[in-house]
Amino acid sequence: MLQIRIHGRGGQGVVTAAELLSVAAFEQGRHAQAFPSFGSERTGAPVVAFCRIDDREIRLREPILAPDVLIVQDPTLLHQVDVFQGLKPDGYVLINSRRSFDALGLGEVAKQFRHERLTTVPATEIALKHLGRPLPNAVLLGGFAALSGLVSLDAVAHAISDRFSGKVAEGNIAAASEAFEFVRQELEELAEMQEAAHAQAD
Repeated sequence: MLQIRIHGRGGQGVVTAAELLSVAAFEQGRHAQAFPSFGSERTGAPVVAFCRIDDREIRLREPILAPDVLIVQDPTLLHQVDVFQGLKPDGYVLINSRRSFDALGLGEVAKQFRHERLTTVPATEIALKHLGRPLPNAVLLGGFAALSGLVSLDAVAHAISDRFSGKVAEGNIAAASEAFEFVRQELEELAEMQEAAHAQAD
């Protein structure tokens, strides 16, 4: 079972992101569930949403305490909330930021996890470009598809089309696609750097 925790603030569509991810998984023939944590959803307040994906029926309903995936929609939460709590050592981390983990003050935290599974993407900038609004939720799902390969970009696009229509759907799909390409290139560059480092070591 794949367990995903999404952190953000009220007004950023955190719960919608979890729902879109569950629909994307369903598109690929898997079982999925999405639900918010209980608490304030007022604009600006920290919000957490959860998504589970499995090949069999999911009976669990409790909050996710040991996620396989962490998606952070608002980087200002990084030093206010322990977003990394419970994350598995081989977990994936995607943060909405143009800055690196070191620049975000997360260099020491990052050392505890697999480097190739941690990345950032400027989702708010991409959303503003395609939507004219700072809504990073669907954008980050495109980045997550590239980072993990656990859902496809096509499935994310289908989920967006199911939820939205017209120009809103088109804008979100274009933004998710740009985030997918951004993360794919980041991972390629990282792989090339690692290969060069290994070559030098040999």
